Amino acid sequence: MRHSIAIVSLVLFVLSMALLLTLAKQAYIPRKEVRDLAKIYLNTTYNPWNKKFTAMSPEGVTAIVWDYRGLDTVFETAVFYLAIIGSIALARGIGKYSKPTSDEKKLGLSLIVKTVTRITTVSIIAVAVSIALHGHLTPGGGFQGGATAAVAPLLILIAFSQYFLLERGVSKDLMLVIRSLGLAGIGLTAIAAYFIGVAMNKYAFVLQNQAKPLSEVSIPAYIDGQLISGTLWFFNISEFFAVMAGFTIVLILLVIPERAFKSSGGEEK
Repeated sequence: MRHSIAIVSLVLFVLSMALLLTLAKQAYIPRKEVRDLAKIYLNTTYNPWNKKFTAMSPEGVTAIVWDYRGLDTVFETAVFYLAIIGSIALARGIGKYSKPTSDEKKLGLSLIVKTVTRITTVSIIAVAVSIALHGHLTPGGGFQGGATAAVAPLLILIAFSQYFLLERGVSKDLMLVIRSLGLAGIGLTAIAAYFIGVAMNKYAFVLQNQAKPLSEVSIPAYIDGQLISGTLWFFNISEFFAVMAGFTIVLILLVIPERAFKSSGGEEK
């Protein structure tokens, strides 16, 4: 009876939401004119003709996230990694994994699934890197690319078991190093313009990308003719590695055998 009630409730909820969205679509008519705030963003995100007021990025969302409100993004990133640190703290007492037993080596799914996983993981990583590298040009960015890349180890953990990654050196400790390097890259990028200004005896600000009326310092917007949008490209790359490694750490911890936690807690195996 409880299962039937749950199914009926779910169906009614889906139908209600569908009806609500349908009615809302008919009742709400978007404005045809562009709001003043939107005009400011559209005119300044990529405006090489007015270099005192531009982020040099055709992708407005990335410009807003890392340029206009970069300080907020840094704090949001800190909150995310505090959650990762909490997960790591739960498994702090767990030492090195022992080699898998003969039975544990047989873990994983079928040969067909493993073969398909080998192919799809390469594609996933390629797409993830593209999302991160082009986040200043098209929708995406470092967080989205890192989250996409984390799907690859997830598939491997499911298809091959956790020992497949561990035997190839992909461990929690390695991911911690990569995560730390990514966070260091975000921090260095945030203060790069300031130190350039100090070296050149000019005014500059933390989290500055391009020159402002009170500061003439700009992080190069082009590399060999290719648009990188100054700090935005470096922020995306750094966050890509930090997010990818952070999610991978959590996934590795989730598949740690229960006996490892009991052993680290002082209980008998």
